[in-house]
Amino acid sequence: MPKHTWTLLDVDQDVYLDRLTLSPADAPGLAGTWSVAKRTLRGGLRDGVDVVEVDNGTLRLVVVPTRGMGVWKASLGELQVGWRSPVAGPVHPALVRLWEPSGIGWLDGFDELLVRCGLESNGAPEFNPNGTLRYPLHGKIANQPARKVEVVVDTDARTLAVSGVVDEARLFGNKLRMVSTISTGLGRPGFTVTDAITNVSAERAELELLYHINFGPPLAEPGAKAVLPVVRMAPRDAVAVGNLAQWDTYGPESPGTPEAVFFFELAAEAAGRTRALLHNAAANQGVSLAFSKRQLPCFTLWKNRQAAIDGYVTGLEPAINFPNRKSFEKEKGRVAVLEPGETRTFEVTVEVHPDASSVAAAVAAVAALQRGVSPQILPKPDPEWSAS
Repeated sequence: MPKHTWTLLDVDQDVYLDRLTLSPADAPGLAGTWSVAKRTLRGGLRDGVDVVEVDNGTLRLVVVPTRGMGVWKASLGELQVGWRSPVAGPVHPALVRLWEPSGIGWLDGFDELLVRCGLESNGAPEFNPNGTLRYPLHGKIANQPARKVEVVVDTDARTLAVSGVVDEARLFGNKLRMVSTISTGLGRPGFTVTDAITNVSAERAELELLYHINFGPPLAEPGAKAVLPVVRMAPRDAVAVGNLAQWDTYGPESPGTPEAVFFFELAAEAAGRTRALLHNAAANQGVSLAFSKRQLPCFTLWKNRQAAIDGYVTGLEPAINFPNRKSFEKEKGRVAVLEPGETRTFEVTVEVHPDASSVAAAVAAVAALQRGVSPQILPKPDPEWSAS
């Protein structure tokens, strides 16, 4: 049989495995050095958080079903991919104060390599006229535990996958279901996230979705570069205007310096595929994202220039919208509407580049997308893109 499936969690069937370890002996036909292990973390803010650790023989990654099927961190040999948050996670969602009055309680749990923002809303918090919180920062999906989780080993395709079902629903509100699959091939220096989001309501539903994909040292460091195929770029606000000349270059740790954010339309090939790259100062280590501009037409570059202990990090963020308050994005036509039963699928591939030759190949791939396209760099925020 080409596929072997193990159920780790199924709320409907009252199934829950506290621990499971898989190796080639458990999937005849898929020889090699690989493993999948599920465990439950104990102690501190992570108490009760389920993680699934996937090792394809080259790349290791940690999937967190308890936190909306996010990817906590990854490594390729000695190269750590992710960032060091001042939050010691992964944090159990029960300890994240999403609805605290400031609107930014989402940050209590923010420490993942890949975290989704949505699904009903994302971006800046938004408040009602009376001052109460209407939409919290970056929405709810990252703090919704999966209701079903499976591991699938495909011996024909030579892939390892973790799939999860996450619901974001409430009475008298949106009812969205995300079926997420994080997959990797044996020996592959990367992984792919595929999300199918369905409106399970009998009424229309609204959808915002942004993939907040985050990197700190050693990839983000002084002299590191973001390499993007730019059609059009605009700074989000006055802070970004002040950093415009260095938008693609990372500076030193600068305590007290506010975050700089830039909005983009990226160039793509005829089929809609595009790529974004981050590499270190020496251009001998990097990471790139590959995705469809047709699925995810908006791109945000986030640069947090705080001291390392406070979270020196950058975010490469493909999305269906820009991370402004929802009412602004809705006014500009970037909030999607799903009809009853409608499904939209999104896919993002994260590829790690462990040496100079693989970084050079990624730079060349971006250059090919840029060829024939003259980038338009706006000197100030675009009122169609930025609510600031």
